[in-house]
Amino acid sequence: GTDLHGPIIKQKNSNRSPAIIIHNKLTMASFADAARFLLLTAVGIAGNPSTADAASASPVSGWRSDLDWAALNSKLSSSASLIDTSYDDYAGECLPEFSLPIQSRTNHALIDQPSGMCLPHLYLGWEMSWPRPSENGHLNQTADQALQDLLINPPTDVESWLADPTNPSLNLPSKVLFPSIASDVVAAVNFAKENGLEISVKNSGHSYQGASSKKNTLLLNMNRYTHYAPTGITDCDASILGSTVTEDLSNQPCLLSLAKNKSSLIRVGGGENFDKVYRAVIAANEEEGYKYHVVGGAAGTVSPMGWTWQGGLPGTMAGRLFGFGVDQVVQLEMVLPNGAHVKFGPTEWEDASAEGFTVPRTKVVSGVCRSNPDEHDEEKWIWERCPEDFDIDFNDLYFAVRGGGGGTWGVVTSVFLQLHDYLPFSAYFFNMFPSPTEECSAIAPQFAEFKAKYMSAPSLLNVTKEHSLACGSPPILDIYCYGEEDVMQAWARFLDLNNLADPAKVACLFNMPGVPGDAELAILGNKNDRIPGKVPDSPAPSPIGNPLAGVLVPQSWLDESEENIKTVLENELNTLYYAFGGAAAIGSDQANS
Repeated sequence: GTDLHGPIIKQKNSNRSPAIIIHNKLTMASFADAARFLLLTAVGIAGNPSTADAASASPVSGWRSDLDWAALNSKLSSSASLIDTSYDDYAGECLPEFSLPIQSRTNHALIDQPSGMCLPHLYLGWEMSWPRPSENGHLNQTADQALQDLLINPPTDVESWLADPTNPSLNLPSKVLFPSIASDVVAAVNFAKENGLEISVKNSGHSYQGASSKKNTLLLNMNRYTHYAPTGITDCDASILGSTVTEDLSNQPCLLSLAKNKSSLIRVGGGENFDKVYRAVIAANEEEGYKYHVVGGAAGTVSPMGWTWQGGLPGTMAGRLFGFGVDQVVQLEMVLPNGAHVKFGPTEWEDASAEGFTVPRTKVVSGVCRSNPDEHDEEKWIWERCPEDFDIDFNDLYFAVRGGGGGTWGVVTSVFLQLHDYLPFSAYFFNMFPSPTEECSAIAPQFAEFKAKYMSAPSLLNVTKEHSLACGSPPILDIYCYGEEDVMQAWARFLDLNNLADPAKVACLFNMPGVPGDAELAILGNKNDRIPGKVPDSPAPSPIGNPLAGVLVPQSWLDESEENIKTVLENELNTLYYAFGGAAAIGSDQANS
């Protein structure tokens, strides 16, 4: 609904900061229950869900052809596009990607399909990622049946389920709007509010649970929205320090950045993914000499507009130095369920270094509303104090958006993200170069132990905390470091301490030379000739996502005993996600969810 200013429950922060995430296999029973919950609470930011569902059963031909869609069209910019969609679009544009060899598949191709309906996992087009026909969202079917259908013993009927345009389990929107500017989003939200429609929102579509797709909704696909990143980098003038935040918040991003001892920002549009953001930063670095670093996700098809609002784990992009995705947000621009186009961010803060934090504590968040929301030309936008009857609590909204889930509180149209000073980059790969060997495979458990100690118990390797925090790792064997570190030296010492000293074993860990950053490395290593020059995606499109759960392991528990580290390793050899510690614990403004 439109009541964004209602009570929001805030939990106290735990003083036991997590060190790592363990990706663990999840039982299909809990996976099915979680999927059902996620889909039943999919992003309905406006209108009454029952209204839309009831309308779909009406005798009127086409989805909500009783509504005056021409009225909406008349308010859209010339570059926006409102289209009717159907199962035929999904089958014709999306399904062929999943029949390609896995090394050729890419979400980049799915994102750019004309209908805007494609999803990274084929089965996400059906409720609960389960194409078995069901009239009630599989509520009368068992988790064991899902396990059999999807993973263990798929029935021969699956192909017919997938090919049936009348399958009641289909979970695809029938109307898609491609907004180009914020006024298009305002018009769509107001139209939905006036006509009792649900809205679903898609940025990159990179969502394991398919949160961006829901039947009987108006889908806002942001892929063609204004791209700000290519020209969106701002270098802040330190002379404005001590100035008052202007009423229109135009100087707020730089004032906050300078208060964090940072000097640069990048504005990212509501439909830009990390491939576009990284390439914008790379272009600026190549032009000006390497000076910028942006914190983000590992896959190019992940979007800041989903990743960030769920927390944002930057295991490959220096999160242990600079914090989570939510910690990079400086100012937000959104269209709320009441149709207001707002921008907001912290306007009062205080030093929190005495408590061990590296960034100021946010005290007050202020926001403004656009008084001419129908104006298409951004140069003519007017930002003013919001009307009293809007009653928007920007403090609560800022808290909720940063960590409370994407597509939940409104439609994000742009965000200012913090840029950090560039640091030299090192990437280490175990048993990959020049090619895997049996000798290196034999010591994979020892490498996993080494990595666990380097990341979470560096003193055991005579490694400083600073060198440890310079590095991170997703749940694979690689290590990604920024600035000063001593991974190779520590690896050699570790082998020596374990009576494994041997130049051939030391060489199992390979340092990739001459690459300035992780995004550049990803582009260099991209072997899919369908997307030259782009940051590739991971994982590749597949019928169904892996059933995974994240388990947080407290750093304090790892500190208690070296045996505790071994216990973790015995259960999860190579699936530890090192994105915690350091700034992940102390880089917060203490005002996010």
